[in-house]
Amino acid sequence: MSLGKNVRFTVMLPILIFAFIAAMFLYSLHSGDPSTLPSALIGKSVPEFELQPVEGLVDEGKPVPGIRSVELRNNEVTIVNIWASWCAPCVAEHPYLGELKKRSGARLVGINHKDAPANARKFLGRLGNPFDAVGSDRTGRVSIDWGVYGVPETFVVDGRGRIVYKHVGPMAPETIETALLPAIERAKTDK
Repeated sequence: MSLGKNVRFTVMLPILIFAFIAAMFLYSLHSGDPSTLPSALIGKSVPEFELQPVEGLVDEGKPVPGIRSVELRNNEVTIVNIWASWCAPCVAEHPYLGELKKRSGARLVGINHKDAPANARKFLGRLGNPFDAVGSDRTGRVSIDWGVYGVPETFVVDGRGRIVYKHVGPMAPETIETALLPAIERAKTDK
């Protein structure tokens, strides 16, 4: 009889270990706030980049310019939003971008992530273009350099070109109030 119990224990042990590990993974998937993911770039200069404008994108009859990293070192706080037309959370957050720009007084630029120009134009044509400039990151290389986990992501860059805040996921009214506006104000006063 003791041999039978020993065999049952030997068979059950791997199953119990697997169940425990699976429970831990399940718990970790559903806990925490993804917008609090750390960024190694906080406090560091924006990565060097130059993005061409989204081909054919115009606003009020004028071509919308692309973005270069040097333009983020212009003594002006800039909000950088990384988005894509195929991203459902980007659609949900889009109305808040204009509100954030208006309330903060900061410059707002967009990096269009892995998108066809026609799709980006349709997206902004349908929802409106709150951006002062939009760079086309067709390969996603610049987004990777910014440490992007997925779109949308929003960064606050101070006037010296340093990343001072990163928000992962779509913004909402409470995000604007409790995180983005305070980060922008700190960036304006922290010379």
